[in-house]
Amino acid sequence: MTDRLLRDERVSLPITSRETIYNGRVWDVRQEVFDYAGSVLTRDYVAHTGAVAVLLMDANDNVLAIQQYRHPVRLREWALDCAKRELAEEVDLTAQTWHLLADYATSPGGSDEVVRIFLARDLSPTAQAHAREGEESDMVQCWVPLADAVESVLAGHVNNSIFTIAMLSADAAKQRGWSTLRDADSAWPQREWRDTREQPEL
Repeated sequence: MTDRLLRDERVSLPITSRETIYNGRVWDVRQEVFDYAGSVLTRDYVAHTGAVAVLLMDANDNVLAIQQYRHPVRLREWALDCAKRELAEEVDLTAQTWHLLADYATSPGGSDEVVRIFLARDLSPTAQAHAREGEESDMVQCWVPLADAVESVLAGHVNNSIFTIAMLSADAAKQRGWSTLRDADSAWPQREWRDTREQPEL
């Protein structure tokens, strides 16, 4: 790392009020009142547990894309497998080699959700297929060359943010001989910083 690289800056502000104004099944909506630059501001945001995703890549640099219905956007969108521990259950595959590909905040102006994306390689099928329900029951799986996935992103044909960041990050890493990949068990400072700020309602 050098001084020419950009880095996010951590900021601690005095919170004068904190209240959960909506409790949801998956996430909540929180309201905070705080002092900023001499003004008192009130902001609502989605309090999210965070997520991980996995980009699966075979020996020929083909990646596994999954098309799944997403109700809030009313789309059957192309996405990635959602969690390392669920890999076998969702796509009937296991991976021997894992690396950290990217970390990012999905919508920092309105949510505290942070996402970690892994690159998984050296794949093998599970001993048996798993049954799937709900939106997962009719998921479409498609192996495509990484270059084609990148072109799909650049052409605006796919809109899932995790898919987009994963493909562009993988393409950039490949062009650098995979030297930018990090250890799969690397620290997650964005989430750690977020969680240290969590306090009871005021």
